[in-house]
Amino acid sequence: MLAPPRTDLKSLLAPIASDMAQVDAVIRQRLSSEVVLINRIGEHIIAAGGKRMRPAVVLLTGRALGCATAEPALLAAVVEFIHTATLLHDDVVDGADRRRGLATANHVFGNPGTVLSGDFLYSRAFQMMVDAGRMSVMRVLADCTNAIAQGEVLQLMHIGDPEVGEERYLRVIELKTARLFQAAAQLGAIAADADEPRQARIARYGYALGMAFQIVDDLLDYTAAPEVSGKSLGTDLAEGKPTLPLIHAMKHGNAAQTALIQDAIRAGRADRMREVLAAVESTGAIAYSAALAKRYAQDAISALGEVPDSPHKHALIGLARFAVERAH
Repeated sequence: MLAPPRTDLKSLLAPIASDMAQVDAVIRQRLSSEVVLINRIGEHIIAAGGKRMRPAVVLLTGRALGCATAEPALLAAVVEFIHTATLLHDDVVDGADRRRGLATANHVFGNPGTVLSGDFLYSRAFQMMVDAGRMSVMRVLADCTNAIAQGEVLQLMHIGDPEVGEERYLRVIELKTARLFQAAAQLGAIAADADEPRQARIARYGYALGMAFQIVDDLLDYTAAPEVSGKSLGTDLAEGKPTLPLIHAMKHGNAAQTALIQDAIRAGRADRMREVLAAVESTGAIAYSAALAKRYAQDAISALGEVPDSPHKHALIGLARFAVERAH
C-alpha cells in the first residue's frame, strides 16, 4: 500500500502536475479574444489564482480510472471556465470587492463588463464541450450548468430570510457547488471510457466532496483568519446569507440568541459579528458544521472503494481530507 496522502494541496496534486500545466495552457489559449476587455479580465482571473480543485478532480479521476489521453485536460479546462463564470456573476450579485485577497473583476472593471465576460466564459466552455466530441460530456455539463443556475437563484431567494432551515440550505449548496464537483468526477470517468455504473460511483465521490467543501467554506466565514483567507470574517452575514452555522445556532440557541441572529440575517448586520460569533460558538454550531462536513468527506472516500490503488486514488482521498482540514 502507498503511504497516506498529505493534506498540503501542492503535494496532493503532484501526480497531475504536468496535466495541470497543460490545463493552464488550454485556459490561456481559449481565454484569448479579439475583445480587449475580455482579455484583460481573463488575465485578471489567471493572476488571482485559486485552488483549481474542480479541474484537479477531472484529471485525478480520469487518471485513476486508467485514461492515458489528453482529453481530461480539455474537460478540466471546461470545468474551470464554468466555475470561473459563476464566480464572476456571483461577485456582481453579491457586490463583492475582494476575492482571494485581491480586488474582484467587477470592482476593477465594472459590473457590465464582468457579467458579459462571464457569459463569454460560459459560451466558450460549450464550444470546448463540442470539441470533446462526446454527447455524454455535453449532457453532464448541460445538466450541471442548469443546476448551478437554479442554485444561485434559490440562494438569492434565501437572502435575508432567517426561516431557511438545514434542508433548504443543503439543497442550495448541492445545486450551486456539489453538482459541479460531481460533474468533474464523472467527466474524468467518461474520459476513461468507464461504464455507467462506475461513472455513477465516481460521481458520488464528486458530489460528497463538493458538499464537504462548501460546508467548510461557509464555516470559514466564522472561523478563518482574514490574513489567511483573504476576506473579512462575517462576509456571508453582511450579505444576509443564512448558512449552516447560523441555522444551527438559531435552532439550538436561547430566545435572545435566536432573535439576535434573525435580526442580523434580515438586516445584514455584520456590525454584530462579535455577538453572533459568540452565539454560534456557544451553541456548538461550529463543531456541528465541521462534523457534517467530515461525514460528507468520508462518504467521498468510501465511494472510491472499487477504484484501483494508485497515486491518483490516494490524491483523491487526500482532496477529501483537505476539503475539511483547510484553513482557507
